[in-house]
Amino acid sequence: MLITLGSPPSDTETDAWHAVVTAAHVLDLPASVPEPGAAATAGRLRVPSVAGRNVHLAVAAPDGSYAGVASVLLFSGESNRHTAFLDALVVHPRARRHGVGAELWAAIRAELIADGRTSVSTVLETGGAGEAFADGLGFTQVLPLGWYVQRVPQALDEIPLPSLPEGLRYAGWSGVVPDELADTLARAHDAMDEAPRGDLDERAPRWDAERVRAVARLIEDRGGVLLTSAVLDTTDGDSVAAYTEVVLRDPSDTRALQNDTLVVRAYRGRGLGHAVKRHLLGALHASHPGVREISTTVAHDNASMLAVNEGLGYRRERPAGIFQVKL
Repeated sequence: MLITLGSPPSDTETDAWHAVVTAAHVLDLPASVPEPGAAATAGRLRVPSVAGRNVHLAVAAPDGSYAGVASVLLFSGESNRHTAFLDALVVHPRARRHGVGAELWAAIRAELIADGRTSVSTVLETGGAGEAFADGLGFTQVLPLGWYVQRVPQALDEIPLPSLPEGLRYAGWSGVVPDELADTLARAHDAMDEAPRGDLDERAPRWDAERVRAVARLIEDRGGVLLTSAVLDTTDGDSVAAYTEVVLRDPSDTRALQNDTLVVRAYRGRGLGHAVKRHLLGALHASHPGVREISTTVAHDNASMLAVNEGLGYRRERPAGIFQVKL
């Protein structure tokens, strides 16, 4: 039976959803990738995104367990009202090859078309059953990626924190950006539209101070932790020259997720990408010493970030890609 989860979902619904994603995770991903925590699952289901409207669907069995789950984000920003992001479409291993995935996709597709969406994208591991299923639905890869992993203790021991050029200084914070830096951080975020996007329909959102604050609050409201390091230009009123972020979906995580890293165009060529990411390593270890690794995705054609990460000891873990289908 196909159901739409409550808003917010009940404890029973959340537990049934988590059972599906953890069972699939164990089967589909390398043993080195930590399983999602129950608190992180609950946060994602119960706290809506600031980027749009979430729809959570499940195929329920008579005993109340779920055979499969799906979640889609319908963007609300003006530049992306035509598209959406498929955050999850997961079938429990014991229910595969019984039409559960097809049932979920049919419901998601109907929701998207009814809302006037003309495309939807998702991130997939490549070379596995998920890619084969998506290929059968008409998805094509629009941006090849790789997952890369850095070992925090090793990098701290082997890579010193660089000194900065005159007029620049390090800064860092946990959670919401300090008020005096909100506007300049938003302007730096806006420069992320220069990152490789392939043929992806989704456009980079426009940022202002309130959006920067809202995204940080969302991570905290979902039970996670956001840590940011920045390089500030002190000759220009402490403007952000570079920044990088990591997220812990749960404070007890041993693997952090790298979010954006960006060097503002006027400051490129000075090693600030390497410097700001190394600074964040120290801050992360000081505040969360149990974190052993940081993982991130990098597009194949993002040569500058691949070079920065190689210098910081990242190793390639597995291939992935952004896939998209026109509706």
